Amino acid sequence: MSSHEQQARTLVEALPYIQKFTGKTIVVKYGGNAMISDELRRAVMSDIILLSLVGIRVVVVHGGGPEISDMLKKIGHASKFVDGLRYTDETTMDIVQSILCGKVNKNLVAQLNRLGGQAIGLCGMDGQLFQAEQLDEKYGLVGKITGVNPEPVENALMTGYIPVVSTVAQGMDADTAYNINADTAAAKLAEALHAEKLILLTDVRGLLRDPHDEDTLIHVVHTYEVPELIAKGVVSGGMIPKMECCVDAIAGGVERVHILDGRIPHSILIELLSDQGIGTMLKKEEN
Repeated sequence: MSSHEQQARTLVEALPYIQKFTGKTIVVKYGGNAMISDELRRAVMSDIILLSLVGIRVVVVHGGGPEISDMLKKIGHASKFVDGLRYTDETTMDIVQSILCGKVNKNLVAQLNRLGGQAIGLCGMDGQLFQAEQLDEKYGLVGKITGVNPEPVENALMTGYIPVVSTVAQGMDADTAYNINADTAAAKLAEALHAEKLILLTDVRGLLRDPHDEDTLIHVVHTYEVPELIAKGVVSGGMIPKMECCVDAIAGGVERVHILDGRIPHSILIELLSDQGIGTMLKKEEN
């Protein structure tokens, strides 16, 4: 088959998916290597712009862990982790807010705009998008989301923008901002927007039956299987909170959650607009 025929076939294959998702909302949680590598970042950005141009309402939720660690190192402030979560004292919170709501958010917005998208940046304090209370004193200023006001995001989508959201929340129990886990924030926002899909870009192939063997990818997981997978140790470490927030999102009305390998260029397009599923998809129903 010639490359022209192959390209045509790819486009024809994408058509029913475009028809199915146009007008629907998809939340993409963007982080990990896909944020650090220039080539992967450009691939993610162009995927998001393409989806937006075919009428899919795309919302980007991002983290920025490595950038935060770099800045803390620059000012000589040690990063400390408790149970895998960054311990956030006041100095760290200042840096988190500056980096996430400022540098990282605006760089992503600028890059989307440069590549021909229409992006606008929002942080969790804008319009009280994310409202939170302190999760536990042992983590410092880390918040647990108590409410989501999706209106600022909805307004941006309605006027044709791609909202780019950083995960710093407004404190409801104290006069402070809170650092929020980006997976959890993306899941809560997807629920509030009644999103069709939540996509979590990670640095793994998806959920592996054997973490040391990439060929043991589990393509589909039903939410009721998750407790057993945790008990068996198939889901372990940092994948446990990730899977739990996926289950919560589906319980909250999100149709499908995809855990995708952000190290594969254009993994979002391959997963959404082709017959070939490449990550792990979570869903509720049997069929």
